Amino acid sequence: MNIFADIRCTVIAALEEMEAEGTLPAGLDTANVSVEPPRDAAHGDMATNAAMVLAKPAKMNPRALAEALVEQLSDDPRIASAEVAGPGFINLRLAPEIWDEVIRAALQDGRDFGRSDLGRGVKVNVEYVSANPTGPMHVGHTRGAVFGDALASLLDFAGYDVTREYYINDGGAQVDVLARSAYERYREANGLEPEIREGLYPGDYLIPVGEALKAKYGATLIDKPEEDWLADVREFATEAMMEMIRCDLALLGVKMDVFYSEKSLYGTGQIEGALKRLEDLGLIYEGVLEPPKGKLPEDWEEREQTLFKSTNYGDDVDRPVKKSDGAWTYFAPDIAYHWTKIERGFDLLIDVFGADHGGYVKRMKAAVAALSENKVSLDIKLIQLVKLFKNGEPFKMSKRAGTFVTLRDVVEQAGADVTRFHMLTRKNDAPLDFDFDKVLEQSKDNPVFYVQYAHARVASVLRKAVELGVDVNDAALAGADLTRNTHEAERALAKKIAEWPRLVEIAARANEPHRIAFFLYEIASDLHALWHRGNEETALRFVQEDDLPLTSAKIALARACAVVISAGLGILGVTPAEEMR
Repeated sequence: MNIFADIRCTVIAALEEMEAEGTLPAGLDTANVSVEPPRDAAHGDMATNAAMVLAKPAKMNPRALAEALVEQLSDDPRIASAEVAGPGFINLRLAPEIWDEVIRAALQDGRDFGRSDLGRGVKVNVEYVSANPTGPMHVGHTRGAVFGDALASLLDFAGYDVTREYYINDGGAQVDVLARSAYERYREANGLEPEIREGLYPGDYLIPVGEALKAKYGATLIDKPEEDWLADVREFATEAMMEMIRCDLALLGVKMDVFYSEKSLYGTGQIEGALKRLEDLGLIYEGVLEPPKGKLPEDWEEREQTLFKSTNYGDDVDRPVKKSDGAWTYFAPDIAYHWTKIERGFDLLIDVFGADHGGYVKRMKAAVAALSENKVSLDIKLIQLVKLFKNGEPFKMSKRAGTFVTLRDVVEQAGADVTRFHMLTRKNDAPLDFDFDKVLEQSKDNPVFYVQYAHARVASVLRKAVELGVDVNDAALAGADLTRNTHEAERALAKKIAEWPRLVEIAARANEPHRIAFFLYEIASDLHALWHRGNEETALRFVQEDDLPLTSAKIALARACAVVISAGLGILGVTPAEEMR
């Protein structure tokens, strides 16, 4: 039940009736008409901008249009009052029983309350993490993994057909470096001194890989030339790293639907096929680029090379796809990879990149727009850096990883639930501080604790009610006499619960799962506020031992709040707490 969408439909129907009566001209575009919570709750339950949006195309004074619309809306029994405010906004107050219906809907739907058909089954590919398979994932990957996973869950909740995908970057020079690094650990496992020279990966995580290589090959690879062992060791080490990455993701509660190998694009004609597609569209040519200002990128050459006309699709310059020596640029396999997504039938693509990939956004969007002839859109979300602190100091590097703090370090210190929630307490493109002391403290200033505590409080109330003989089954609570919840604080909590389905759609449209975390903190605050008022006003306590029917009504409200918190935490991949320890 999305009461905001329902009332918007009522407003649109009233406008159509005004068109039929001749009060409004026919054919007005109502797409931008909104119904939303007012900025000030004292102004009403909802506000609509209908008159402000339509006044100019209708060639009417906005206030006069608003007054006519108010008269039309007054016939709806769900609308207790409608008033014109300012130049033409309309504030609406709903009949009290509407909020009771919302509570019943939440109890009847359970964790499906707020699910939407917004996506209408549109096929979405969310590609995230996609770390190079050269070692354990670091804290930056942690934030990207949590963001991408929560976004995928949010879109699924909003009615999209979602595929979670990891792109294995196993086709570049970095996997050769991995193989050489693993070979040194293999030599070490055979009793030789490893030569971890400049440019190799120094982390201890490769020691078990070296031992596993010894178990498979014995000493047969020792002193052999690189060309004899590089391919085998590369494949072995890459798979070992991917197994480590899968385990790290599982530790965080992330499970992918697809692992797609970059290496599978080479030698299979897929890169050539994608570029042939662009060539057939007249978007590939031979040319020489002007030198860019500042530091020269790796793919720039002062000689003729094969270029993609990305400027036709909003990019700043055309981009090279093949070097003058015939080798592919880094961009070429990425074009081919996204072409496979289009060929696999996805309607919408979402890539989650680290902040250092900002320069890649325009060219990648241009490629997808060109390949699909603007039929498939690509949204790229950049993940800003995470700064780690403990005991007031920056968190130390991980010896095991060599140069960085790993995902496993973070999860083992803070736990998966805390890590996931806190990673979503800032918008993805804003830097985030992760202070191990603060994320584990039990206070209002810690949003993870505050939301979990709200859910645990409701669970404790339910346990107490059961001891009194109250049926706390959701179906039974839905049948309670909810008209007895008349206090303004109780109504405020019911109204916040009613915002949940609307918030889900807003967050899904913007691909912004952090909005879920923000909303959960707000609804938890309303629940805690009502709880604290009950400490002073006994009539507001959820359990009324001398009036069990009233207890059922109050617990129904609390339980509906818990339903929303549970659903929201489910989207974020966090387990709701039944009690705090």
